[in-house]
Amino acid sequence: MDLEVYDDTNAVSQQQIELIKDVLNFAGKYIKLPDNTEMSVTLMDNEHIHAINKKYRGVDKATDVISFAIEEESDEMPIILPEDVDFAIPKNIGDIMVSMQKVKEQAEYLGHSENRELGFLVLHGFLHLNGYDHMRAEDEKEMFGLQREILDAYGLKR
Repeated sequence: MDLEVYDDTNAVSQQQIELIKDVLNFAGKYIKLPDNTEMSVTLMDNEHIHAINKKYRGVDKATDVISFAIEEESDEMPIILPEDVDFAIPKNIGDIMVSMQKVKEQAEYLGHSENRELGFLVLHGFLHLNGYDHMRAEDEKEMFGLQREILDAYGLKR
């Protein structure tokens, strides 16, 4: 997967950035995404995620994770490639924003490591980018079950 991680806090350890990449690459393979899938993760503080949450979701408070999926349908002209082209165009699935302050707060509250919380949040956002949701009970059961399955298989347990 082509994954970019941006640290707007300038305080995230290289180990945590590697954890994000490892968890998301593992999850991409787990749900069988093409290797050339693209996405990004931006790590920020509560103030920044609050502003994004208010602007795009109309919710006037900080949150832990926000996902912005790239919509498939577009009014742009399609790219037409010659038939003999030997590559696939990468699919950009979107962007995830994570509040590192919320990672710390929630890890303390829930009694597990910051790494477990960070892995959980980026995976949660990743599943949203891939069409999973938890608005209805049956969707929640499916999404949260897959989330737990992937985290357990990766080895990032509570």
